[in-house]
Amino acid sequence: MSEPPAVALGILNAEIAACRRCPRLRDYGAQVAEHKRAAFAEEDYWGRPVPGFGDAGATLVLIGLAPAAHGAHRTGRMFTGDRSGDFLFAALHRAGYASQPESRERGDGLRLHGAYLTASARCAPPGNRPLPVEFENCRDFLARELAQLVRARVLLSLGQLAHQQVLRIFAARPAQHPFAHGAESQVGRYHLLASYHPSQQNTFTGTLTPAMLDRVLARARALG
Repeated sequence: MSEPPAVALGILNAEIAACRRCPRLRDYGAQVAEHKRAAFAEEDYWGRPVPGFGDAGATLVLIGLAPAAHGAHRTGRMFTGDRSGDFLFAALHRAGYASQPESRERGDGLRLHGAYLTASARCAPPGNRPLPVEFENCRDFLARELAQLVRARVLLSLGQLAHQQVLRIFAARPAQHPFAHGAESQVGRYHLLASYHPSQQNTFTGTLTPAMLDRVLARARALG
């Protein structure tokens, strides 16, 4: 008999947190955790690969790129504790997917309803850019998450690099599923949506506005 999704995800998340497949990333993560940003000097950094989190019965799975060095790599929860997360969680709250509009740390009471938040790479990478082999090393974690999230019907890739990694899981051709904000296609049993990443660069310049992300999340709700 297979484990319930929440139990199976818990087991997988423990495996992710203990992963040592990519020495470059683990070394970089250890350096970041040791040489902390001044604003977080008194905090204990998570400093390990970051698991996904959310509702085990989710119909929507959001896939980011990788943990931010002083965001999720510090807090141990995806998109938690940085400006990208501030923007994303506010949108998820407006859409009814999040119990509160901001998330500062694990244990702050935030809950996701009908959504699960994960990434295509689980360690903070130098220059915010994992190497191809590092993406490859991480890919089965995302594939196994999707296998456990049995109610998921909609995938939302946050940024082009995450979009490309989702397509690799399904051996889908990028030319048939091009990345663009608001793009929509079908991969396997999923509706695949795309959004610009909620990075500071994108949100501060207006490349991604709250209204733009709200429309994508409304479409995800309609499809799920």
